[in-house]
Amino acid sequence: MSQEPKTRRYDIDALRVFAFALLILYHVGMFYVPWDWHVKSQYQSTSLETLMLIVNQWRMPLIFLISGLAVHFLLDKVSPAVFAGRRIVRLGLPLVFGMLVIVPPQPYFEALANGAFDGSYIEFLKAYFTFQPWPEGAFAGWDYGITWNHLWYLPYLLCYTLVGLPLFLWLRNGGSGVTKMLRQARGPWLVLLPVIPLFLAGWFVYPRFPYISHSLIDDWYGHAMYGTIFLYGYIIGRDPGIWSEMARIRRWTLGLAIVAFPGFRLISGWAGEDPSAVQNFALFSAVYLNRWLWLLAILGWGYRLLNRPYRWLPYATEAVYPWYILHQSITVVAGYQLSRLALGPVVEPILLISITIGGCLVLHEFVVRRVSWLRPLFGLKSKTTADKPLQLKANYSGSK
Repeated sequence: MSQEPKTRRYDIDALRVFAFALLILYHVGMFYVPWDWHVKSQYQSTSLETLMLIVNQWRMPLIFLISGLAVHFLLDKVSPAVFAGRRIVRLGLPLVFGMLVIVPPQPYFEALANGAFDGSYIEFLKAYFTFQPWPEGAFAGWDYGITWNHLWYLPYLLCYTLVGLPLFLWLRNGGSGVTKMLRQARGPWLVLLPVIPLFLAGWFVYPRFPYISHSLIDDWYGHAMYGTIFLYGYIIGRDPGIWSEMARIRRWTLGLAIVAFPGFRLISGWAGEDPSAVQNFALFSAVYLNRWLWLLAILGWGYRLLNRPYRWLPYATEAVYPWYILHQSITVVAGYQLSRLALGPVVEPILLISITIGGCLVLHEFVVRRVSWLRPLFGLKSKTTADKPLQLKANYSGSK
């Protein structure tokens, strides 16, 4: 097995920033496409829908892959017990705080938009924190009475990290034969071999659980998909051979990815609503090949272009987690209010993007990172630790 030099991987930091910046923009976009979401604008865009479909195939897999890489890096630094304890605190605290404080405005304005509630926010909270089911369709999570909305990623990541810890230790200490196949894959094999487990997940799990619910307890297709990608990230690690190979074939994978998406769309239209076994085989193959090609292209180009100490990177790396926690509540509240003003299909989205980004920037810079007791609630290290040079201690939590 190739040796893994303990060198700084700036490209992983940069890709993590890119992935979560894209997530924020994607959630703003959800306000403007005809898909189910918490609140909606009257100005819907079919052109934006196509762009969102392209991104939708790989945006969350990229985040989970980077999170798997983060586990690989962190387990090199601390003992498994310390690692598990830190993950519980760093993911659990923001999840609980976020569900109690940051997320509730989202179901409130969704319930207002759906006509399921017409009282004040305080009145809503009094009913919301009874943790009783709401009328059907009142808001996402009505049947549970409470929701984590966009923070669903945190319990998933915590679950994969803790449940997978024995496997990660086995792979690191004795399971080299399992990792060797993927790490030594080259050329077409690097494209095709990782698609096989994804295909099997689609073929066997998807028919029984045909959507990703984000509810954790019954989301078996989501776990099969995201858990596999998360494991790929851990296996890839720092291995210089596979990263050099991804960089070497980056032009091919990008070109194939650009072709793969329209191919996937054509096959999806051909398969229709009631596909045959042959059509299903073609459709699943197209879906997962398209997804993995985009991931390979992003990782390969990132490794070649981004692995350098950009001046903005330490600050952006720290900002990822607070921005992730804050952004969707800002988008939902601002989107609901802007939608009532009929500002038009140009002014409204410009304002919504500006308010979302500006709100995250102001709250992170002037509140979250400067108030010591707030920092852990947003996944940041203590003030004394954070005062050390970020370029030496940028976090790889992946939990953003």
